[in-house]
Amino acid sequence: MISTRGQYAIRAILDIAEHDNGQPIPLHDISLRQKISLKYLEIIMRSLNKGGMITGFSGKGGGYRLSKSLDQYRIGDILRLTEGDQMSIACIKECESPCPRISECRTRSMWEKLDSMIEDYLDGITIADLIENTKCPESSTKDKN
Repeated sequence: MISTRGQYAIRAILDIAEHDNGQPIPLHDISLRQKISLKYLEIIMRSLNKGGMITGFSGKGGGYRLSKSLDQYRIGDILRLTEGDQMSIACIKECESPCPRISECRTRSMWEKLDSMIEDYLDGITIADLIENTKCPESSTKDKN
């Protein structure tokens, strides 16, 4: 499951991209527009900055700018940075104590394939795609009248 941390990271990067005027975008402005707690957003932005997704500028006129072009921001990369192992299906994660049923598990390959499909899907979508709305189909809500 993808947490609010991952969802908000994507929203923050989209916000910076959509409001880019050549100057750093103040954190407070992103927080207000996206309706994300300033304190929580600070934590998210720190990890995005540390991970090289954004560049932070302090002082008067400070804020955040994107570190690369929009087509280089894959959604999968953003989520792996912010979510870590939580993006994977629990029983196939590489960890200190692997699943005790690994040798007899009949469903493991199914979970591995699903995990791979999810990663491939998310790696196939960029921030540029979301802005252009080219990769995500419209929701299939139909007019009920």
